[in-house]
Amino acid sequence: MIIFFIAVVALILGYVLYGALIDRLFGIDPSRSTPAITQADGVDFVVMPTWKVMLIQLLNIAGVGPIFGPILGALYGPSALIWIVIGSIFAGAVHDYFSGMLSVRHKGESVPEVVGYSLGNWAKQFMRGFSVILLVLVGVVFVAAPAQLLNSLTGAPMPLLIAVIFGYYFLATILPVDKIIGRIYPLFGFALLFMAFSTMIMLMLKGYTLYPQRSLANINPVDLPMWPLMFITIACGAISGFHATQSPLMARCLYNERDGRKVFYGSMIIEGIIALIWATLAMSFFQNPQELNFALGKGGPSYVVNTISKTLLGGLGGILAIVGVVVLPISSGDTAFRSARLIIADFLGMSQKEKIKRLMVAVPLFIVGFILSKSDFDVIWRYFGWANQTLAAIVLWTSAVYLRRLATFHWIATVPAIFMTVVVVTFFCYTKIGFGLSLEISSAIGFCAAILCAILFFLHKAEKSTAIPEKTGL
Repeated sequence: MIIFFIAVVALILGYVLYGALIDRLFGIDPSRSTPAITQADGVDFVVMPTWKVMLIQLLNIAGVGPIFGPILGALYGPSALIWIVIGSIFAGAVHDYFSGMLSVRHKGESVPEVVGYSLGNWAKQFMRGFSVILLVLVGVVFVAAPAQLLNSLTGAPMPLLIAVIFGYYFLATILPVDKIIGRIYPLFGFALLFMAFSTMIMLMLKGYTLYPQRSLANINPVDLPMWPLMFITIACGAISGFHATQSPLMARCLYNERDGRKVFYGSMIIEGIIALIWATLAMSFFQNPQELNFALGKGGPSYVVNTISKTLLGGLGGILAIVGVVVLPISSGDTAFRSARLIIADFLGMSQKEKIKRLMVAVPLFIVGFILSKSDFDVIWRYFGWANQTLAAIVLWTSAVYLRRLATFHWIATVPAIFMTVVVVTFFCYTKIGFGLSLEISSAIGFCAAILCAILFFLHKAEKSTAIPEKTGL
């Protein structure tokens, strides 16, 4: 039990200490007007209370990632806990903070525009296509996951559930942010927190042995290598590029820059705690990786969530807990499509204040999403995992360039950028979705790619950016 509490305390201290350092190095300016004020349009740029913005950000970035990823990562044993803690503090929260605050500084623009200011026009154009593809894949995947959970809970036909979820996504994509998302997400947030903490408390009260397999060795029952697979599998609970597509949504609703640490860095730390809880539940409810792997074989992470929740919380509590899990992918799926709409609108220079213009962008997006929903979700998810972490690496490099231009300590972004570059290049070279090379050769290529990126970074002329808007008083 002490291991779990040490990990939680480490995450909290990370927010208090390292988060304050990030704030200082970024150079927050409480007197600068935020886009929510200067560009208020009643649709996407809407000031909301900080506590509400923070809960919405948490729901936006969560998806099933901090639950399904850690459950799968639990097959590697307690090493997964180390990655969750270190990844959340030094990589994921840094990534989320800069993706949000750079958007605040750049008029609430989406991630491709923000990347373009630091890495150049070629990067902006690449990120436009890459981000939209990633977001549509997320939206499609996050139709299937909640539909499967609701099907196990209610027995309702999958086609009907998928149609209902798509319908909700469409409404949440085109309506003003404070009409649906701003009203129901705080309730979803409380459901999420109830689900996570109640199951963990009951695990302890019922006397389960926490972390019976206390080994940092690779104990995966099917011998999948820890490097680099664990760092792709546990994404949202440690670092996830998808978060960079979501942070600009709340950058458009932030009242003051001083709240950026709470909303962006803090939400990632909370997600890290949720990931820590579900990794612990998976490692401790099932007494060894073989048992967990057998349960996953019966119905994947959804089956594991269902089994743990109902066993620990009983019938009603189990249903409430599962509902808490269902809202996670739904609350990320709808904002994935919303983010895609905004990225396309930024590219076209099309105002989204008028409903007809929102429909002109959203309708084609959902047609593509519906077509993709007929595909094999397992294949889509495998490509999403690599694309997701590749985006994270790009955003970290963007953050490093920004800090270097400020002539401040850039290593807080540069080090995780180098590490994630090694991870994604090695993963792509090693796995079947890429080149299928040996792990040794793949790792060597990954390290060489990271060194090359670092050389290019230091050769890049660190002129002061002219893209940051001038300060205007409140």
